[in-house]
Amino acid sequence: MHSNTHRQDRVGLGLRREMLAEFCQHVPSAIDFFEVAPENWMTLGGKFGRQFKQLTEQHAFFCHGLSLSIGSPAPLDTQFVQNIKRFLDSHSINVYSEHLSYCSGTGHMYDLMPIPFTDEAVIHTAKRIKQVEDILERPFILENVSFYAAPGAQMSEQAFVNAVLQEADCKLLLDVNNIYVNAINHQYDANEFLAAMPTERIAYLHIAGHYDEDVDLKVDTHGADVIDPVWTLLQQCYQLHGVHPTLLERDFNIPKTDVLLNEINQIHHYQQDALLHK
Repeated sequence: MHSNTHRQDRVGLGLRREMLAEFCQHVPSAIDFFEVAPENWMTLGGKFGRQFKQLTEQHAFFCHGLSLSIGSPAPLDTQFVQNIKRFLDSHSINVYSEHLSYCSGTGHMYDLMPIPFTDEAVIHTAKRIKQVEDILERPFILENVSFYAAPGAQMSEQAFVNAVLQEADCKLLLDVNNIYVNAINHQYDANEFLAAMPTERIAYLHIAGHYDEDVDLKVDTHGADVIDPVWTLLQQCYQLHGVHPTLLERDFNIPKTDVLLNEINQIHHYQQDALLHK
């Protein structure tokens, strides 16, 4: 198995299809693991399928789902979860995360919608998480998401995230950029939110860039460089919660690998600095 699988000071990169040929030739040593959305890779055959299999046999992989719709009022799509399990099994991937949101009801909305922050939604979502864990035979890791409206909220986002984690007894994928984006859009203190997250539940971290729609409206795009306030929040996260594996998300406007490595090495630097001063 991969020798660095259990190290906390690992840095990963979201793998895109256009990166396959390059990384099948050589993966820079600064990239400790890759992350993929299983929906984008489950049906790949031919050349892409072979290249992907080559990479999963040689490198550590995490899976971060897009369309499980864990908070949906519609019944859980158990066939879809079984397909995910087959994919994870076939590539020996044990890390599976999804968004604390939903994207289906009477149809598929192709977007991540905010779950109402209510006690009823906490119980409903936690029950579905346990269903998924039973099928996948793996821990479920839940990501805090960016959201732009909070319909029917009876509690804060912070309280809701903690309540679902507690009720489901599951792990957290802490997205540092989402905290920053939401803090600006909904006018709360990002550091307070960060400090309120349960250290013992954090499995790994995401960091990314976003788009400035306006001075008080940030859109989570994963299509730009990470900005200084988000880097500062990442450093704060390491100080508060310790060093965890951290993934750089870049989904659009993807620069060449040597440019991406600047941000990947920045994460390595902050991890080593945090370990040095703990």
